[in-house]
Amino acid sequence: MNEVHGGGPARHDLHDGWTLRALPNPQTPADVPEAAGAPGVPEAARVTVPAGIAGRVIPATVPGCVHTDLLAAGLIPDPYLDDHEKGLAWIGRTDWVYETTFDRPPGDADRTDLVCAGLDTVATLTLNGVVVGRTENMHRGHRFDVRALLRDRDNHLAVRFDSAYRYAEAHRDRLGDRPNAYPEPFQFIRKTACNFGWDWGPTLVTAGIWQEIGLHTWSTARFTDVRPLVSVADGVGTVAVHVAVERAADVPLVVRATVAGASVETVVPAGERTAVLDLTVRDPRLWWPRGYGDPHRYPLTVTLGTLDGTPLDDWTRLIGFRSVRLDATPDPHGSAFTLVVNGLPVFVRGVNWIPDDVFPNRVTRDRLAHRFDQAIGANVNLLRVWGGGRYESTDFYDLADSLGLLVQQDFLFACAAYPEEEPFRTEVEAEAREQVSRLAVHPSLVLWTGNNENIWGWHDWDWQEPLAGRTWGRGYYLDLLPRIVAELDPTRPYWPGSPWSGREEIHPNDPAHGTTHIWDVWNTDDYLKYREYVPRFVAEFGYQAPPAYATLRRALSDDPLAPDSPGMAHHQKAIDGDLKLRRGLDAHLPAPADFDEWHHLTQVNQARAIACGVEHFRSHRGVCMGTIVWQLNDCWPVTSWSAVDGDGRRKPLWYALRHAYADRLLTVQPRDGAPAGGGGLALVAVNDGSQPWRAAATVTRRTLTGELHAKTSYELDVPPGSTVTLPLPPDLARPEESTRELLVAEAGESAERALWFFAEDKDIPWPAAAHDASVEPVDGGVRVRVTARTVLRDLTLYPDRLDPTAEVDRALVTLLPGETVTFTVRAAGPLEPAALTSRPVLRAVNG
Repeated sequence: MNEVHGGGPARHDLHDGWTLRALPNPQTPADVPEAAGAPGVPEAARVTVPAGIAGRVIPATVPGCVHTDLLAAGLIPDPYLDDHEKGLAWIGRTDWVYETTFDRPPGDADRTDLVCAGLDTVATLTLNGVVVGRTENMHRGHRFDVRALLRDRDNHLAVRFDSAYRYAEAHRDRLGDRPNAYPEPFQFIRKTACNFGWDWGPTLVTAGIWQEIGLHTWSTARFTDVRPLVSVADGVGTVAVHVAVERAADVPLVVRATVAGASVETVVPAGERTAVLDLTVRDPRLWWPRGYGDPHRYPLTVTLGTLDGTPLDDWTRLIGFRSVRLDATPDPHGSAFTLVVNGLPVFVRGVNWIPDDVFPNRVTRDRLAHRFDQAIGANVNLLRVWGGGRYESTDFYDLADSLGLLVQQDFLFACAAYPEEEPFRTEVEAEAREQVSRLAVHPSLVLWTGNNENIWGWHDWDWQEPLAGRTWGRGYYLDLLPRIVAELDPTRPYWPGSPWSGREEIHPNDPAHGTTHIWDVWNTDDYLKYREYVPRFVAEFGYQAPPAYATLRRALSDDPLAPDSPGMAHHQKAIDGDLKLRRGLDAHLPAPADFDEWHHLTQVNQARAIACGVEHFRSHRGVCMGTIVWQLNDCWPVTSWSAVDGDGRRKPLWYALRHAYADRLLTVQPRDGAPAGGGGLALVAVNDGSQPWRAAATVTRRTLTGELHAKTSYELDVPPGSTVTLPLPPDLARPEESTRELLVAEAGESAERALWFFAEDKDIPWPAAAHDASVEPVDGGVRVRVTARTVLRDLTLYPDRLDPTAEVDRALVTLLPGETVTFTVRAAGPLEPAALTSRPVLRAVNG
């Protein structure tokens, strides 16, 4: 038992000495937690624990979960490999018990509380044979007074977890089923929804002590909540520190708060439990999102004591002075959706974030820091924490704060009609209050969102008839949650859903109003359809591709690999996913001759699809003020919409995002009314930087051999936060041979060049790729220099095929004859030069 002492209470971690065992059958109804409301245990719910695990006691890691403990004990195969997931479904239908012993902590405090930061999910806690509490919500903490139950030595603590399936199915049967996106009961339990499987995730229904657990000893009083509400206006920063206390003695208390040289103190009279302390800071340094300034933070310290100066409790966090509001003003285009930070409109260059691992104890601070570095490397400025996952950790938010990354946090409701009856309404309110209070301190958090796609689902997914008037979550999104945010965190905007139009009388996914999700592209339509939308804010859009080759080889034993080989098929969770991938290839690219070509071309097509959408949406900056790509990351090795795969490797999409999300973007876009006629072309220069963009630009029309056919020049002068659209003249926009020509737009070193091909790759008579290449060693890797002898379309180097640790600094480079590119590859070991410069490691669309 480790002890951590603050100014008053002492914290004693209970993370050691735990064991885990399976209970042989679902418990009898009398043993089921009362809140579960389970009418009984149907025979179908009974499971057989495999021989070798039944009756066996194994060491347990806390925080952790059952799956990782069984894996560490060598009792189950890795559920991420091959199709092992299918053989482990019994785990989520089994009851489990964690047990440990500990000695009473030293001292004679007034109170000793058992504090559980997170239990997954339906838990019964027993101390020395006495039930001290029951829980049924993974997304909130619990505290139990256990002082009277403790003995000096060998206290026995057991935490039994009942099957999440049995709990959810019992509530489903009691309340009546409700529609959702997948045939699982995830909306009938307050638990990570994607544990039950998603179109990118495995079905691995976890259980366990997933966050810290320990004893808190304290006397007289302690903080139950410290909630600073920070604002800034006209050069004056204010902090309203809301505190709440729990008492063991009815005496006056002194609360003191200090930040940036300002201090204030107040007395909480006997009998009272709350206070507000107001601090004022003149001319504070502001917290800015990345790209706009430094994300400066100040330490805020709040202390609790008695009138005679005895310290009782303390609390210290880093805060940032910044303002945020949401501009949803009606205008001629519909109604806006613009985040305004410190008075400046921010174009959101975002990505959706899902849990980075099915098993949260694996997601360390270092792992999050690496993933955030990848996001920043792709020029991302906002992470949306999606509503089918978890409220993210303190480490997640502290890193976002320190890096200037904006965060949009969904409340945890996704793709389903959620019951509003008890016990869910009470649990949802307690969960929301806890999480809003916990996260209010973080300047990176700029938007609360009520749910993911549930209001849209009620409108468009044939829910209304099967619901037959039953509750589906509307009361949460349009009443309960906005009231809680308004009460506890009025410094931040709340938006009822993603998507949401702003008013119930307007369709929730109307692109002209509020936020929209675009999923006809991918599901039914080609990615060029993105250009038919001029939305106000795109909160989801995405396109699939398989993970990196090294990730596939680690995860799958298929020999040979094929798009439809058993492991590949199991790690494709989307409905008709492979058919949609094939449809996308057929529309744009040559037919792949083998798996290696299929793998390369599907990754290229994903990158092109998202680049097409992002560049189009950004070219309409002012009407459209944000894009959030689905998705940055994966939770396991899978074919999905991610830019970074389940092993943390960057797919070609990541490099395309880095280009499309650059502060300064050149892009050639179709524009009606441009002088080419019949739907002309324009050069659009987008400046999301803080300085004016002034540069000489040229646009040339060339053949695939590089021969110049037409040229025009422009002087760019693009103010910060704006775009300039320059129609192209007919001699540029009208090719002589559409299948043999392209446009090249350049602005020197100020931005990457833009290309426009007049025909699809599948229709272009590409020459066989030819190049000269050299390899030279550098510290930590090699430098590969490639000079084109023919056009090389989307030249990409895949060094992970040679060394799983290898990474390359660029991808998707198109070269005209005579042009040169240098790739820098970092790897843990030596790389064979001949292999680095030949297929399948180095390849282009045309060879």
